[in-house]
Amino acid sequence: MCGRYTLKTPVEELAQRFGITGRLPEVAPSYNIAPTQEVLAVGGGVEERWLELLRWGLVPSWAKEPKPGPINARAETVAEKPTFRGPFRKRRALIPADGYYEWKKTNGRKQPYYFTVRGGEPFAFAGIWETWRGSEGVELRTCAIITTAPNELAAEIHDRMPVILEPESYDPWLDPESETEELLSRLAPYPAERMQAHPVSTHVNRPANDDERCVLPATV
Repeated sequence: MCGRYTLKTPVEELAQRFGITGRLPEVAPSYNIAPTQEVLAVGGGVEERWLELLRWGLVPSWAKEPKPGPINARAETVAEKPTFRGPFRKRRALIPADGYYEWKKTNGRKQPYYFTVRGGEPFAFAGIWETWRGSEGVELRTCAIITTAPNELAAEIHDRMPVILEPESYDPWLDPESETEELLSRLAPYPAERMQAHPVSTHVNRPANDDERCVLPATV
């Protein structure tokens, strides 16, 4: 799964990287993004994209109440499950990040690890989004991150990993005309040789802890 990640990259740099023009949301760097928080997402089509804040935890449009929904969708079933198939067909997103956390069970405890791509540059998770509307005109936009089987590096820590899209997949992923089979083919594990990971302290376990100590290497 993917339950915590970081986004320290300035929003102006993200806008340039993901082809965003126009007004940008104000977002502070975060070392510990957690479910139910508002997270940056890139949506729209190939020609015109938006960068907005969505709540992490997808609420289906048909839900009676906007209770926090699933934070992840499995690549193997995202095109089929009722909660996800509509957003997968019509409302796909790029979720910017520059690292993510996963926990490994070791000697009766869970040791957190921090994963990045080599070089430390920002990247994009494959995501989906949805709009929930209440009876009194209340509108809520939410999202989920798609996960897949782990690569060799991630498998040492956990049995799932988030889908990290290659830059050449950004346009097809956002293109409303893309076919299902093409989209599913892009939900593969990111190459292990282009990633790195290190253990970090349990400081990251508490979502309220949002500072550089979350990502500093720790001794296991």
